[in-house]
Amino acid sequence: MSERPHILLSAAVSLDGYLDDATDTRLMLSNEDDWARVDGLRAASDAILVGANTVRADNPRLLVRSPELVRERVAAGRPEQPVKVTLTRSGSLDPAAQFFTLGDAEKLVYAPPGVVAGVKATVVELPGLREMLADLFARGVRRLMVEGGGAIHTQFLTEGLVDELHLAIAPFFVGDPRAPRFTGPGAFPRGLNLVKSSRLGDVAVLEYHATPEPSEVDILRLREAIALADLCPPRTFRVGAVIADADGEVISTGYSGDGDPANHAEEAALAKLEPGDPRLAEATMYTSLEPCSSRTSHPRSCTQLILDAGLPRVVFAWREPSVFVDCVGAETLEAAGRRVIEVPALAADVRRANTHIPGVHP
Repeated sequence: MSERPHILLSAAVSLDGYLDDATDTRLMLSNEDDWARVDGLRAASDAILVGANTVRADNPRLLVRSPELVRERVAAGRPEQPVKVTLTRSGSLDPAAQFFTLGDAEKLVYAPPGVVAGVKATVVELPGLREMLADLFARGVRRLMVEGGGAIHTQFLTEGLVDELHLAIAPFFVGDPRAPRFTGPGAFPRGLNLVKSSRLGDVAVLEYHATPEPSEVDILRLREAIALADLCPPRTFRVGAVIADADGEVISTGYSGDGDPANHAEEAALAKLEPGDPRLAEATMYTSLEPCSSRTSHPRSCTQLILDAGLPRVVFAWREPSVFVDCVGAETLEAAGRRVIEVPALAADVRRANTHIPGVHP
């Protein structure tokens, strides 16, 4: 896996989760004490990222305001200001925006090839979010502060890329469905732990850290397993599986019907590796469906195959429904000392792929 910066997502919201109201005037959700707190977070960051919609709608400066914090950055051998970062699909950015015109900090724009021109910034043509993060890390960015808006928050959170979330909550409601929300619809597979809460006047500040499991790598590999189900033959229970080594690198994949019409996904993935492959001792099995605990098509269940192969860890999205059998795969694996992680936030995609099975509903 490519290295990436530590990611802190920061936002201020109303009590009902809005980033702003629906008027042309910016809604003030913070107070002076909270702005000073955010200034400190910016000063501690190597780069600050906002989406192109935020550049267009809010015209942010993305600068550390406090002269003392700027002096501390310089004294520590760092640039006066963090790098400014945005990403755009359309390339519609105003060269006169404060993002580009204020401050001497480096400005980076990530976009598809050929869509951005005329801005005073380094334009990096890369295909996706993970490639952007790897590029930022290669440029020396070790701490990235993400300040929105809602589409950016949703993308980082649904991809499991947020390490810290700092949320300031204003003491009022917006109540207008036309207003922008903190996040949009999506599957949010990574949990958060509240580690600190504080009060700044009437603003409540909540600080969360991401749970270690499922990790960013777990979510990425599990999504890959779910996508493999598209390769399954018609009318089968559509399941995909990925086996990754201790470093998170894929060493085998499989799907229902792969290699043999009766093969289950986990079975197919394991069959592509030599018995006793030393990598299996530290590997993780990612499967879109809970491993079966009993079957008639082959002698051993997928749960037994995983135990026999020595895999210490299993990550899955959806508990096997009681359509054919009452599955106890997760319980059997845990009883044998294996680490089992269920990610129910991603189960809906597995259900949708199997609505052709009687009794399965999206």
